[in-house]
Amino acid sequence: MPDVLKAPLVLEFPFTRSLGPVQSAFLTGLRERVVLGVRTDDGRTLVPPVEYDPVTAEEIRDLVEVAPTGTVTTWAFNHRPRRGQPLGTPFAWALVRLDGADTALLHALDVPGPDTVHTGMRVRIRWAEERTGAITDIACFEPYDGPAAEVAGHSGAFADPVTGIVAPARLDYTYTPGRAQSAHIRALAERRTVGERCPSCRMVYVPPRGACPTCGVATAEQVEVGPRGTVTTFCIVNIKAKNLDIDVPYVYAHIALDGAGLALHGRIAGIPYDQVRMGLRVEPVWTEGARHPDHYRPTGEPDADYDTYKELL
Repeated sequence: MPDVLKAPLVLEFPFTRSLGPVQSAFLTGLRERVVLGVRTDDGRTLVPPVEYDPVTAEEIRDLVEVAPTGTVTTWAFNHRPRRGQPLGTPFAWALVRLDGADTALLHALDVPGPDTVHTGMRVRIRWAEERTGAITDIACFEPYDGPAAEVAGHSGAFADPVTGIVAPARLDYTYTPGRAQSAHIRALAERRTVGERCPSCRMVYVPPRGACPTCGVATAEQVEVGPRGTVTTFCIVNIKAKNLDIDVPYVYAHIALDGAGLALHGRIAGIPYDQVRMGLRVEPVWTEGARHPDHYRPTGEPDADYDTYKELL
């Protein structure tokens, strides 16, 4: 049996969002070492604040300052912190109800072990030395033996308020392909493209999936397709992606390889972007040591007739 293939993969993108008046005041307050919540019509103070009452769905904007001290309501200990987490040493994740609030805030609690934290424990905010208007302006919580801290009753009005944030999203995982995709990947190492044919509908899937999603039956018959194919649809990319060394604009297309029952993705090069068209005949271009085609280029053949690929759009 061949070795099982696996590879570490990272899915990462920055999520940019604008802030409404409530979240803007909350994050700007953190920058200024002030914690703000919102007061509902029935007198509850919600921290973190929300823009709509979770019970009545009414809009709420009545900002109220709460103390940077509070009480642990529940917790879980993190023995092995991961990349990007608030602390690099073991710590507890804790829900902390700040003094003056009726709801709890989730954040890190800097304690050395699970025997040093308990529900009902008194804590206070440890502020980050450099603050920008983000939840990370709270570096963490730390144990505290004193009384509730006094608050000045801030109105929530700040000079130079934070109006937007960029929240990075990242997922690290190890991918292990199944039998069908492993065969496809191994064929690519030989600069061949291999799919599998459904024994019922005869559709050739590239990349193969191990089963036909239409018929629900397993696929096992391997079929080599291409290497040439036809552009079915495409788009022109005008925004440069992070860590992708390709000048914009460029064309990304669906390409139906000869003999395949559906189209796969590929970049089109070797032709001006504004000359790429549906029906364009293309072939793969490999670079030294590559595990898949770098891009596809025109073959010089006449364009394919629309009827030959209309079912693959």
